[in-house]
Parts: sequence; C-alpha cells; structure tokens
Amino acid sequence: QVQLVESGGGLVQDGGSLRLSCAASGFTSESYTIGYFRQLPGTEREGVSCIRSSDGTTYFSESVKGRFTISINNSKNTVYLQMNNLKPEDTGVYYCATDCRLIGNMPFFFGSWGQGTQVTVSS
Repeated sequence: QVQLVESGGGLVQDGGSLRLSCAASGFTSESYTIGYFRQLPGTEREGVSCIRSSDGTTYFSESVKGRFTISINNSKNTVYLQMNNLKPEDTGVYYCATDCRLIGNMPFFFGSWGQGTQVTVSS
C-alpha cells in the first residue's frame, strides 16, 4: 500500500512562493505518476499537477500553468511542488496523490492520497 507523507504549506502573502514536498513509499513499480490536487473553499477538488516518475513528463491545470512547477527525486521517491506568484484564490488544502490520469487536459487522481496541507495566501 502506497503511503504519502506531506510537508510544506503555510501562510504567504499575495505574490509569494511556497514549496510542498511529498515523500512516498510502497510503490511496487519504478514507474508511477504522482502529484497534487487541491480543495479550495466551497469548490470541488481540482487536479493541480502531476509527474511521471519514469520520464519526468508533467501536467498542469490551466489555473496554475506558468506559476507552479513539479519535480521528482526518484532516489528519495519524493515529489516537490514549487508554487510561485501565489494568489489568494490558491488558498486551500493541497493533497499529494498517486495514479494521475489526464482527462480533458485536466489531471485526475485515482490512487492513494496524503493527509493534506493547508496553503493560505493573504491579500
């Protein structure tokens, strides 16, 4: 069973940056997809970004494209979400998750997810 331990998040001002980390364990394959979705207040879950461990292919939602980057350290099975130029509308709980699939150019997750970490962007 895949386990995900998240860190990072917190409070930042409009235009600031944060980095989320997610350490994964329990994969049975060297090739997997992992990334983040978020739960914004009063909205449905939204896939943010994901990355394929085997070749580094990445996907981003339109709302974060150009502001967020995602990377992976395969030796540590750790994924990083670098969030730049954060906006108040990015405020929400961010979850690390696995088994990402692209549906209509949006990343969706069908595997395990972590406990979530709060990101708050003040105006």
